Amino acid sequence: MTSSALLAGLRAGVRVREESVVAEWAGIVEWAAGNVVAGSAGAGAVGAATIRDGFVDTGLPIAGEGAPLVSEFALMELVAVLGRSPDGGRMYVGRVLECAWRLPQVYASVVAGRLAPWRAERIAEATRPLCPAAAAFVDRQLFNATGVGWAQLERLIAEAVIRFDPERYEAERAAASDHRYVEVGAPDDNGLVSIDGLLDAADGSDLDDAISRRATLLGRLGNEASLDVRRSQALGDLARNDLTLDLGAGAEASPGRKAVLNVHITDATLLGTGANPVGRWDQTPVSAEQIREWLAQPGMSVLVRPVVDVAGHVPVTAYEIPDRHRQAVELRDHTCRFPYCNRAATRCDLDHATPHGRGGPTCPCNLVPLCRRHHRAKTHSQWRYQVTKIGTYLWRSPSGFHFEVSHRGTHQHDRTDEADDPEPGVYRQPADAL
Repeated sequence: MTSSALLAGLRAGVRVREESVVAEWAGIVEWAAGNVVAGSAGAGAVGAATIRDGFVDTGLPIAGEGAPLVSEFALMELVAVLGRSPDGGRMYVGRVLECAWRLPQVYASVVAGRLAPWRAERIAEATRPLCPAAAAFVDRQLFNATGVGWAQLERLIAEAVIRFDPERYEAERAAASDHRYVEVGAPDDNGLVSIDGLLDAADGSDLDDAISRRATLLGRLGNEASLDVRRSQALGDLARNDLTLDLGAGAEASPGRKAVLNVHITDATLLGTGANPVGRWDQTPVSAEQIREWLAQPGMSVLVRPVVDVAGHVPVTAYEIPDRHRQAVELRDHTCRFPYCNRAATRCDLDHATPHGRGGPTCPCNLVPLCRRHHRAKTHSQWRYQVTKIGTYLWRSPSGFHFEVSHRGTHQHDRTDEADDPEPGVYRQPADAL
């Protein structure tokens, strides 16, 4: 094929893809119109609970003020069918509703093929916090939405806020300093972390100067690493200097670096066949060499916690879940086990797959991490799951769609039969676990 023919084919493919997205948007809008939680409309009722189809449901404000509040449980099913993560799917559907209900000019441009859907989504993200009058103002200015640039859009949003919501503008300006933060990310596979933050300008300048001075000093003392590496080492040195200070924080805040390592012991390790245990820090695998480097740091204290057989069966009679059970489940499943959800298991509830009141044991084999939102869905709606084997879960949505969730991720199943669907709270114990 010639280059022009190839490019023409690609352009045609883009058009087909965008037409497919526009059709999906139309379906989402129609779905939303049929899944509004009656009695929860209006800003004053955001989060109100309503009886819907025999269940206590909640209207979610996933778009700006004036857009409909959609059923929480119905939205979970829609997002799963779309193949999106729970949080990402909610935001995506919210952007579509923002366009359809609050930005009719933008939505019409998408339907007519004049504006790419992804551009409309960017506009919807910017207008969602605006009051209805401000959103309508922005929409009116976008009579030719195809030509809007992001700088122009930002100026338009700022003008709309000042025009129609001056109190909010002043409050945000006065409270901007409250948005300052410093965040240290989770360790990656190489034992490195990223740091992100927003500081006061003076604090940021002082920190940069201190890091630069110490990095320069490290170079003069013979450190041959690059300047960027020395700057990262300098920040660690500054932190360790602070940890050695006794600032009266109490005995529970003893100085020095601390780490908790969960060491997975395999059968081969127990038999002494030479297999190396794998360390984990906050569920992130780390190598033996990385552990050795940490242990070599002055003032380092390490708690090594052995975890033997995360698929084991050690039930207790009480409903309350022992810490050792929670740790085993978190290390086994890592995240919420609802389809596509990636919320860390350490931030989840532990659900008794078979309810404790119906004979379900308090045992890792019967405990499943579910974030609060999806725990509610399993308890109060028609979402159901069964444990097909330890660590693998088959979910059925209210409309009969099936999803298998395991350490390999979420996979949709084409079957929609109801012959083998689980009853509420049923746990099917695998034969090899009996």
